[in-house]
Amino acid sequence: MENRRAFLKRARNAGLTAAGFGLWGYWYYNPTQPVREIKEKIYSLKPFTIETSNILPEMVIVHGKEPQKNVKAAVDKLGGIARFIKPGDRVLIKPNVGWDRMPEQAANSNPFVVAEVVRLCREAKAGEIIVTDVSLNDVIRCFKRSGIAEEAQNAGAKIIYPSSNDFLQVDLKGSLLKVWPVYEEFIKADKLINVPVVKHHSLCKATLSMKNWYGAIGGKRNRLHQDIHTSVVDLARAFKPTLTVMDASRILMQGGPTGGNLNDVKTTNMIIAGTDEVAIDAYSSTLLGYKHDEIEFIRMAKENNLGTYNLNEVRTDEITLS
Repeated sequence: MENRRAFLKRARNAGLTAAGFGLWGYWYYNPTQPVREIKEKIYSLKPFTIETSNILPEMVIVHGKEPQKNVKAAVDKLGGIARFIKPGDRVLIKPNVGWDRMPEQAANSNPFVVAEVVRLCREAKAGEIIVTDVSLNDVIRCFKRSGIAEEAQNAGAKIIYPSSNDFLQVDLKGSLLKVWPVYEEFIKADKLINVPVVKHHSLCKATLSMKNWYGAIGGKRNRLHQDIHTSVVDLARAFKPTLTVMDASRILMQGGPTGGNLNDVKTTNMIIAGTDEVAIDAYSSTLLGYKHDEIEFIRMAKENNLGTYNLNEVRTDEITLS
């Protein structure tokens, strides 16, 4: 009898203990209770800009039939690659590789332009050169079909394809974009080079250098289209590159941003490089037939003191290669 009482007492105590753990577990996993909340680290983006110069041009426009030579001439005129990249730097090069398109369709950055930027960074003895983009179509197909994977790798870059687990929460400090997922390679980099392409965009008239930062973020990017001009300016405020090399070798005049029709492509054989993204976008927009201040996000960027769209105020050199 005594053994039975002891057994029942032990069973009752064990049951109470289990119930206690069960209640604790319910409390811990109950989504309404603050104890369950685990705060994710919020990161910040550093500015990648270099010291400004009162002598060197802020923008260089190069005309020539060979994209590689155009890039080199533009960068040399800006002070040379050593002005921007130091030995040992981890350099992130951000082309536009959003679409599963061939180079001739001008929906992505020219692979030879990207490759020359890589080669110049190697010349400057960069420690590591990364080429990446958050593509809208399948990322591997985009990099392969655009020609950028092959040319950039041959020039000495490492291609990194983002996955869904490679994004960190970053405080972009924007009026529309607050905390937003950003591809982690942009946080790891020492220097950042933007290599966009000039092309038409059905919602905001043009995809240029500031709009190219859409390819640095994750999340539901289509939500940003509801106020696309504000989101572009928020991104331009957050991502401050070391150098911008605008690909205007071929321009997608209509049908952007995806392109596809070769009749919409115009060959212009130009590179526009510099340190003022607003000025570069203002000039590049004229190649699409717009006035320098006709696109809303360019006006807004100037009003937010991110650069100037008054091209008369920009120290500019324009050269033509034979």
